[in-house]
Amino acid sequence: LEFRRVLFRSMLRRPVGQPMHKILVVDDDAALRGVIGFALQTEGYEVLEAEDGAVAIEVACERLPDLILCDIRMKEMDGYLALANLRRHVATASVPFILMTGQADSEGMRKGMELGADDYLAKPFTIPQLVAAVEARLKKQQTVREQAERKLADLRANISLALPHELLTPLNGILGFAELLISDPTESPAEISSMAECIRDSALRLHRVIENFTVFVQLELRQGVIAETRTGLELGPTVARVAGEQARRFGRQDDLILDLQGGQASILEEYFAKIVGELMDNAFKFSESGTAVRVELFSRAGQVGLRISDAGRGMKTEHVSQVGAYMQFERRLYEQQGSGLGLTIAKRLTELHGGSLTLASTVGQGTVVEVRLPARAVATAA
Repeated sequence: LEFRRVLFRSMLRRPVGQPMHKILVVDDDAALRGVIGFALQTEGYEVLEAEDGAVAIEVACERLPDLILCDIRMKEMDGYLALANLRRHVATASVPFILMTGQADSEGMRKGMELGADDYLAKPFTIPQLVAAVEARLKKQQTVREQAERKLADLRANISLALPHELLTPLNGILGFAELLISDPTESPAEISSMAECIRDSALRLHRVIENFTVFVQLELRQGVIAETRTGLELGPTVARVAGEQARRFGRQDDLILDLQGGQASILEEYFAKIVGELMDNAFKFSESGTAVRVELFSRAGQVGLRISDAGRGMKTEHVSQVGAYMQFERRLYEQQGSGLGLTIAKRLTELHGGSLTLASTVGQGTVVEVRLPARAVATAA
């Protein structure tokens, strides 16, 4: 009779057609585990049970619950160890995890949060407190999932709009000039040389689009794993070299202003050159010839800073906050060259090396991008 009451109440609480959330309850106290399970079933949740951390890992990996409620102190495997193990499994790494404890001290809470716990529930707790904690975590998880889906949808839409254009434009240039050379081989040497340069420039642009796409995918797959270097890179020479190359590429050597004070950071030169190259490309691309592009390198408060300023058209405030892969703004108003990946790649590489990238822009006045990396002390001879 009691089972029927629980089932009936859960059916009333859950809209028809809505799947039940699966909650895994982990506690070595069978009586408490039963009370928690009964309360959650009454609210319309499907309940899974485990008597210790080891069993919880097996159940979680097999059944993939939507949320885990886990006691900390258990005889076989405690909640901390179970949490650490589940966070290492790809399938369970993002499952919301609430630790239950009768000793909610600050040290224990900090340890749980460092391991990846989402919330704490101090014993003893009431049924309303239990239900509120579960609902809050599930709601937050749903919000995160919806945000991720929106970002993925935006990325797909932007790729479908931007990438074909970025691939076809240089490819059309290559095919067009190649066709001219084939159809009229009697062109003068000067004209042939000019066409060959156009083919080369188009090929380089196509190569850069493909390279950036490949780098972006690699950064996404690495999820925070980056090659490390034990030696410090002197950043000044790399900035001068890459900035000079970009200025020559755009024919704007006279617009480049360098103010390099030096500094070292623990980063491979190829990564730092990529950051500088992408930021310089944007600075020249979105500003007019004859306007200054200023590049500053400085050391301050344990950090090395790179600041690139241009006097271009700038960006609206709402566009600055939306910068991302394959994001292009107001393309109908401007013939914008580029897929929008450059700034995203520079930002990801900076963050993977413990730094930060900030962008400030004003429409009609220009843009300032600043990269900060942890400084590496220069070794001195004894």
